[in-house]
Amino acid sequence: MNHYAPEALTGFCTAALVAAGVGQPIAASVAESLVYADVRGVESHGVLRLPIYVRRVREKMVDVIREPAVVQDRGATALMDGGNNFGAYVGQKALDLAMARARDYGVATVGVRRSNHFGTAAYFAEQAAARGLVAVIVSNASQTMPPTGGIRPFLGTNPLAIAAPTGGPTPFLLDMATSQVARGKIIAAARRGEAIPEGWAIDAAGQPTRDAEAGLAGAVLPLGGAKGYGLSMAIDILAGVLTGAGYGPHVRNMYEDWENPQDVGHAFILIDIAAFMPMPAFIARMQDYLALLKAEPRAPGVAEILFAGEYEHRLAEGRRTGGIVLVPALVQELAALAADLAVAMPDPIDTSDRRSGTAAAGA
Repeated sequence: MNHYAPEALTGFCTAALVAAGVGQPIAASVAESLVYADVRGVESHGVLRLPIYVRRVREKMVDVIREPAVVQDRGATALMDGGNNFGAYVGQKALDLAMARARDYGVATVGVRRSNHFGTAAYFAEQAAARGLVAVIVSNASQTMPPTGGIRPFLGTNPLAIAAPTGGPTPFLLDMATSQVARGKIIAAARRGEAIPEGWAIDAAGQPTRDAEAGLAGAVLPLGGAKGYGLSMAIDILAGVLTGAGYGPHVRNMYEDWENPQDVGHAFILIDIAAFMPMPAFIARMQDYLALLKAEPRAPGVAEILFAGEYEHRLAEGRRTGGIVLVPALVQELAALAADLAVAMPDPIDTSDRRSGTAAAGA
């Protein structure tokens, strides 16, 4: 396996996007989001997505010139038109606006329409938590998941992130798809030629499958059956119906639709903790809450009870020093992209005297 320094991968992704015609600020924003996902172990939303992002730019399916713009503004609420620019860039603009408004009004909601795939929701939620805010961030996505009782995709694996500061280096950070697994993980398994676990997906005929390619041709299953289906639909209403973005089959697939913009919708809901109590009081309560959690009796073989985001934070610490592991098939794809764009592929780092990010996280 090849280990790559996160900063080198960020520079490479930025250079690749710039070479494809993306302006430096937008390219850097998108690159940072991609590598953030890999650092946290969410490979399904990491540099794996760079080739399709570049292709979308080349095919003029993403407008990398138009800036996101606020089209409705009522102070504590605002609606942003993403202008069909990159989702990571549009999302950052919406987040920045929502954070500023939450400081002014105690709570703020910014809805977004006409955006694209925005990567991992945790990327935005963690920024808000670092600034003393509680964040609830949702986005819809293209059809990959059937409604309960259906056999063909209707909903996206619409993600939800909730974050809050804890007073320590690790925020509470729940980041989840509403499917059994993010579809990107099935894409990653297909690229590696690996089988997927039972219960992740059905094939085109509606039958359970462990074949990754068959799962991609079929549908990803909802998390917890009808509960995941209902949660995904609720997110589609918040991020799509309410904002004027696409919803259900009107959110286009970035891998398959080369005629229509994706029209993804997002919603950023932020709460200023100081509007409820002084920050020190909140942190004291959070610290007490986490101490109570950690003191709970553990099941046999469990060394520690973790809270949402804690495992990923430890994994990130290891990968920042030990590097991000890229599977050979992805390295080959990125190398081919680098050659096509005439940019330098980063060199892998020497890990002979270091542990990998995975090993370090489990120590």
